[in-house]
Amino acid sequence: MLSVHGMGEREQYDLVSALVADYLQADLSSEDRVMLGYAVKLTEAPATVGQADVEQLRAAGFDDRGIHDICAITAYFAFVNRIADGLGVEMESVR
Repeated sequence: MLSVHGMGEREQYDLVSALVADYLQADLSSEDRVMLGYAVKLTEAPATVGQADVEQLRAAGFDDRGIHDICAITAYFAFVNRIADGLGVEMESVR
């Protein structure tokens, strides 16, 4: 999975900036691209996610545990955002 271990602070900043701008254009491995594609689809159109999407993750090299983790982290992030939105919580500004 996507990792920043071993990257300097500038490299991490550049990677995050590229991901925010357009993850499809970022310098990523094919596995990371498939993982992020799944996470975006689960976030933006969850009712359209199905077995074919899980099979794409498997074909990219993810095992059942990895697929579970990708799904759980994506779903948890969406859940926490809905709670924050529902309570009117403002995001902290990033320096």
